[in-house]
Amino acid sequence: MSASWKQLFFQILTLLVSCRHINTKTPGPTSPPVDPISSLPTVERSYVLKGESHTEKVELLNPVNLALMCTWAGTQNKPSNISGLWKKDGEEIENSRVTVALKNEQYNLKHTFSIVSEENLGQYSCIFGDEAKIDFVLAAPRIGEVRDKPIVSYLGDSAVIPCKMEESKPKPNTWKWYKANDTGKEQIFSEAEPQKYGIKIEEWKTKLVVHNLTEADSGLYYCGAVYGISTTMGHVELKVISFYEPLKPFIAIVVEVIVLVTAILLYEKSQSKKDYTAGNGTSDQTNSLTPGENTGPEESSSMRQRKV
Repeated sequence: MSASWKQLFFQILTLLVSCRHINTKTPGPTSPPVDPISSLPTVERSYVLKGESHTEKVELLNPVNLALMCTWAGTQNKPSNISGLWKKDGEEIENSRVTVALKNEQYNLKHTFSIVSEENLGQYSCIFGDEAKIDFVLAAPRIGEVRDKPIVSYLGDSAVIPCKMEESKPKPNTWKWYKANDTGKEQIFSEAEPQKYGIKIEEWKTKLVVHNLTEADSGLYYCGAVYGISTTMGHVELKVISFYEPLKPFIAIVVEVIVLVTAILLYEKSQSKKDYTAGNGTSDQTNSLTPGENTGPEESSSMRQRKV
């Protein structure tokens, strides 16, 4: 066998071996979050469910081992055992399905998850059979204040964009600013462009100052409250306009008034002309009497004197 045939045979054999290791299994339950890490603190959250469903919000600041405890009172007909499982964002967690025994007239389901990054946040659900469910929504503290109306400023001017977290919530570690672009969000660094941007941070509040505004500065700006586990976002819209923009409604009103006054004046002028023409026609008729009509009274008087 020549060297070329040997090489071809070896390549075919390698291909067959690799094909045997291709995974053709259908996707199963999602992998469980990271196993508990001993160096992290453990935080417990629990809820006792008396109905069929409930949603519990859990705010996290830093990575933790989170122990979630679900208790369900069950229905009137309480079997001695039911099935229980856990889901994350609607997907069943692998190896989380267990048999839950009735104890003290209730069912208990507990699991500890290691929440180490933003990817581990989300909705964790404990499910008892097909009858009851408790959702735990894990997230960093949210920015409650949302500005619906945009901030309006003028070309060449400066704009101050504020953002704040409620003081009743934990203070962020720091703040970051982003500007929306075609691909997503681009972080703003005031040190790189000190003539264009300025960032002020005051514990629960932050401000972004944008100098020398142009039309390109219009758009969405995002403020990010940075915590150890995640960054929570808020957004504000900036609208940059020219100085003539606010005058447009006023100019439109002035134009309408001018058109209306002009129409009224033209109408009055046309009416005056008609009245003048009608008056001249009456005078002409009075002055155009025949001589016989003008001497009528004199002739009648002389006729009366002759009869006398």
